[in-house]
Amino acid sequence: MLKRIMFLPLFVLLALPLGAQEKTDSVYEFRFVPKKDMFFIPYGENYAELQRLDALIDQYREAITDGKIPIYVDGYCNSLPSDTENLNVALLRSNRVKSELILHEGMKEESFVTHNYAEKGDWVVVRIPVPAPLQTRSVPVAVPEAEQTEERNALEPTENEAVTTVGTASDTIRHAERSKASVSSDLQSDDSQYKDFQSAFSLRFNLLRWATLTPDLGLEWRINRNFGVLLNGSWTSWSWSDKDRRYALWKVSPEVRYYIGKEKRGFLGAMYHIGEFNYKLGDTGRQGDYQGGGITGGYTLELNRALSLDFHAALGYTYADYDKYKVIDGVRVRAGSDTKNYWGINQLGVTLVWKFNH
Repeated sequence: MLKRIMFLPLFVLLALPLGAQEKTDSVYEFRFVPKKDMFFIPYGENYAELQRLDALIDQYREAITDGKIPIYVDGYCNSLPSDTENLNVALLRSNRVKSELILHEGMKEESFVTHNYAEKGDWVVVRIPVPAPLQTRSVPVAVPEAEQTEERNALEPTENEAVTTVGTASDTIRHAERSKASVSSDLQSDDSQYKDFQSAFSLRFNLLRWATLTPDLGLEWRINRNFGVLLNGSWTSWSWSDKDRRYALWKVSPEVRYYIGKEKRGFLGAMYHIGEFNYKLGDTGRQGDYQGGGITGGYTLELNRALSLDFHAALGYTYADYDKYKVIDGVRVRAGSDTKNYWGINQLGVTLVWKFNH
């Protein structure tokens, strides 16, 4: 008995660092840019945390995939004006982290227990309850009968302790049921967002054209995450100096796009445009029509869930056929005709996009 008492402090000292290491290695924190939901791995310490998390998953992969060890994912956001917006972004952040583990570590949705909160900060916390290490079995020694009786009495639970044990088990079952319901709710929310994203409509306003006093309006049908169909149109008519100066045009431009990248923010496409123009900014005016097409490319920068900026350009060919004219005593006098073949950048835009059924 005395020997066991002497070894007890030594066992406690050895167990302390093991317990601390278990707690440190099972909690991982991933930072997010305020108001954003994109999981940017190089941001802050995310890459190092992800490496540590991958190593632990590899160590306990069998127990996790068998459902013996859950992965708790808690999403947080408090940088937006309302709780609803914060909860939506927290949900997206949790799903971004889970998607990373599903794609690169082979995890399944059933392995996660997800909760989201509109509080604290801009991060996602991943917790894996690693089992405590097994204690070394001690060598049996002869113990007097009186000491065995004392040890048995100490080990046998009292009536109150038995009730507490049953209560703890019931609480554990209720917690598991709540966690399962939370996961189901999160999955339904994520699925509904994905379905909305599969077929979405948005209005488009080319800010560069509006800056030149040329009203511009477009409509995009996002068929699914990869393909979109657009139709853009512009029209303006200005005259000044007693109609000696003129700036007028109309244009229609359909386009098909293919979105690329993990977040589907970059794109490549093909466009066609046709229109008419009439401008006279000097002594000679030009009036005619044009048509052409090209290959488009660009990137979409999300501002929030409803608004984004579309930076795009097109490289291709445009053919113009027009008449030249002069204005003499208020009368337009034809001064010949000409054509023009142009190769190069024939479309440029910084477009404000509003997704009205996001």
